[in-house]
Amino acid sequence: MLAAAVDKGGRLLAAASLVLAPWLVGCGGHEARTLKMRTALDAGNAKAAIAEVNEELDVKKAEDLPKDIKGDNAILVLNRASIQQGLAEFSLSKRDFEAADKAIDMLDLARNAGDSIGEYMFSGSVGRYSAPPYEKLLINTLNMLNYLETRDLNGARIEARRLSVIQKYYRDQLNLKNNPVLGLGAALAGFTYEKSGEVDEALRYYDEALAFTGFGTLGDSVRRLAPIGNYRSPRIKALLGGDDQAPGTPAEASEQGDTGEIFFVVGYGRVPHKVANRIPIGLALTYFAGAINPGDAAAANKLAAQGLVTWINFPSLAEGQGKYAIPACRLDDRYVQLEEAVDVDREVREEWKKIEGKIIVSAITRTVARAAVGQGIQAASGRDSVVGFLASLGAQATLTALDTPDTRSWETLPARIAVARVRVPVGRHRVHLDARGWIRTQEVVVEKDGWSVVSLMALR
Repeated sequence: MLAAAVDKGGRLLAAASLVLAPWLVGCGGHEARTLKMRTALDAGNAKAAIAEVNEELDVKKAEDLPKDIKGDNAILVLNRASIQQGLAEFSLSKRDFEAADKAIDMLDLARNAGDSIGEYMFSGSVGRYSAPPYEKLLINTLNMLNYLETRDLNGARIEARRLSVIQKYYRDQLNLKNNPVLGLGAALAGFTYEKSGEVDEALRYYDEALAFTGFGTLGDSVRRLAPIGNYRSPRIKALLGGDDQAPGTPAEASEQGDTGEIFFVVGYGRVPHKVANRIPIGLALTYFAGAINPGDAAAANKLAAQGLVTWINFPSLAEGQGKYAIPACRLDDRYVQLEEAVDVDREVREEWKKIEGKIIVSAITRTVARAAVGQGIQAASGRDSVVGFLASLGAQATLTALDTPDTRSWETLPARIAVARVRVPVGRHRVHLDARGWIRTQEVVVEKDGWSVVSLMALR
């Protein structure tokens, strides 16, 4: 009779395992929703990528915004903004950037350090998306580029002011002063104010940009502007050397003749996106034993011997792509040397390192909590009850399935961004940009003391 009961229990357990197995796989989350978009971009088909995003947003065309922009929709609109920029659809890109910006909250890594970060990253996939610092900075930076492409200096100044608020927050509250994304934003803001005739504001931004590598060509602009401006800093004084003139005096260096200027910005490749992972809890304990609460560690070790529903679900970074490509910039019959301004791929990985351990620990803690729920159900049904045991497994499996890792991120960011500024004679010029098989060719007319911004975002 006992053998029959054991045999019956074994058959029930086997049946339950088959029933619960699909639940244990869990949901692919955001990465599953963007798979078709990434596949289209990998093939170099940006228009198809836009169509895939539109389908996920449940809109008919790129001109449409979803009725509700929060959660996944906010990050999808942000992804679409970048792709539109790559297609030189700057007006649509502006609209999407601004809509997404309003919907995205900032994640304060300083004030929310600890378990709350891991808790957000692990189970916050249904909440409002919170952007890490590099993403929040690049929203306004890249949208400023949209305004400069369309020669809208007023709009560019608005984005520059928004960027300044975010930059000040990161510097003062989070002590993030060495992020090269700050340099790119400052360079574009300086250009914006220079072309708006606001010399001291331009010099202030250029001073910030010159703290980073990749902006060597700003030196010429500083030398032109310094003699007619009042702003000075140790860095600008050092750049001017012994030729620093009193503010407000004319300078021969500012006499450029019949010339104008072209500012090139080229992004290429794509940053790593997040993927969902499942590993046995025993393996997770091996990797992160030192960061786990002793009580949770003991409970997790007991779970490791259970054999069923002892997995943890967590996000990690996939491989990026294209960051080692060599973009080409040709102006008329000569090539222009581009300077790397930002290795965005590196910034993504650096930010991830800060919170990865907390995310794993949070996942382990949640697994322990699921086991506690299951044990409570089993105790209520009778510790030796097969029905109670199966109910316990069912509860744990259900919670495992619902515990979807948050794989949201701005996946359509370029892996690297390079820049160049070139003075050219007035007249018509032919520009050719090429990166990762994406090409932009156009004619640019430059007037005396005029300017133009030409960009390419090769998101492949």
